[in-house]
Amino acid sequence: MDKQHFFDKPGNVKRMLRAFYGVCAALFIADFVFHRHAEQTVEGWWGFYAIYGFVACVLLVLMAKEMRKVLMRGQDYYDEKTRQEHHQEDHQDHG
Repeated sequence: MDKQHFFDKPGNVKRMLRAFYGVCAALFIADFVFHRHAEQTVEGWWGFYAIYGFVACVLLVLMAKEMRKVLMRGQDYYDEKTRQEHHQEDHQDHG
């Protein structure tokens, strides 16, 4: 029988989500309670870091999608037959 991991149990997933939401709510409330020593004006706005983090995350995902188009290799890139064909082509070019 396979070993059951922590997130295999739906109850554990619900607990983790509740903890996550609780931390988010606490940080949201803390944004109104604690004074920040901001160096830039925008850093003092309520919710600035949440918005900044969300926008940065979205930009990272969009950039990664574009990079994937450039860096992606074929499904058989590591296939032994393909490597042998490339190896043979290299030897024909040089000899």
